[in-house]
Amino acid sequence: MSSAARVGRLEGKRAIVTGAASGIGRSALLLFAREGARVLAVDRAAEGLEAAAAEAGAAGRAAIALAADAGDEAAVERAVGRCVAEWGGLDVAFANAGVSGGRVPLLEQTVEQWQEILRVNLIGPWLMIKHAAPVMIRQAHGSIVCTASVAGLRANAGGTPYSASKAGVISLVQTAANALTGTGVRVNAICPGLIETGMTRPIFEFARARGTGDKIGQLNPTRRHGLPEEIAATALFLASDDASYVNGQAIAVDGGLSSTHPFTGSRR
Repeated sequence: MSSAARVGRLEGKRAIVTGAASGIGRSALLLFAREGARVLAVDRAAEGLEAAAAEAGAAGRAAIALAADAGDEAAVERAVGRCVAEWGGLDVAFANAGVSGGRVPLLEQTVEQWQEILRVNLIGPWLMIKHAAPVMIRQAHGSIVCTASVAGLRANAGGTPYSASKAGVISLVQTAANALTGTGVRVNAICPGLIETGMTRPIFEFARARGTGDKIGQLNPTRRHGLPEEIAATALFLASDDASYVNGQAIAVDGGLSSTHPFTGSRR
């Protein structure tokens, strides 16, 4: 089959992607569009969002930019309503937006820092489930994908509130999948390892400034860091009908980092 005649894996589907202005969200937005979806691109950082949506639209599918805070209930409800109003339904929701919170020492963290990180990283995905699931239930099908992290599986991959929020996302998709038993709605999570995005850029810049950029990601068996496109590819799989029997799972995409305890391996 020629590329012109190829049917995309999300052909005809309607999707929402949060955190769509950069990093993993932007890569997912572009990939979903190339695979045939009409996509509502959501990000509270308006800078870059319009450009990302325009690029997705150039892939031949409709893409709409909506500046909104993924951790605000009224904003999430508005995004779901906009998708339904524009395209008549919602088939895929990728709750990807998140914040890192930096690496503030445990005993110096504040309640306000915890509240903001949990609001965006954990309450945000729950809000997407809360408002997207009823639409999908009426259709008797739908896929909700949440971005968790390997930091939610093991210690030392992120700050304490960030790690706790991502562990919460993993539990959320498990409990939500079971709460939605028999509805046709699937809920899954992706646990990225170290991926070069706007959120992790300070880590990469610091290492490169020290001349140790080639050592980034060396703790995993694949011996490299990951790319946003690799996480987007997993989101595409979970969003598509190819994953029709995958539900309530948290899939690590981390080069094998979470497969073992940390150790200093031998060098060849």
